[in-house]
Amino acid sequence: MADGFSVDLPALESASAGINMTLEELSVARIDRLDGERDAYGDDDLADAVVDFCDRWEIGVEHLAVDGQEVADRLNQCVKAYRQVDAAARDRLHGVVQRSSGPDPAAD
Repeated sequence: MADGFSVDLPALESASAGINMTLEELSVARIDRLDGERDAYGDDDLADAVVDFCDRWEIGVEHLAVDGQEVADRLNQCVKAYRQVDAAARDRLHGVVQRSSGPDPAAD
């Protein structure tokens, strides 16, 4: 493209796929399940603190997951938009290059 601008569409798709894979892994390994059995802490206040920490941490992870999903969706939308613009430009150029009297004799 002009002025050295280019977009690596496979890299955008890969980034989106990586985000989605990470989000899927986060949904399987929930943070609020890490606190374990309350009796294992030997102290009710400590158990309460760990449970509270894990619950709050999970809420933060859920918010990050929502944001991450938005980023992945927008990356996919960008790829789609770039491909549509490229196809439209190709079609326009193809129409300009085509002769009304038949195929371009210099194309062979």
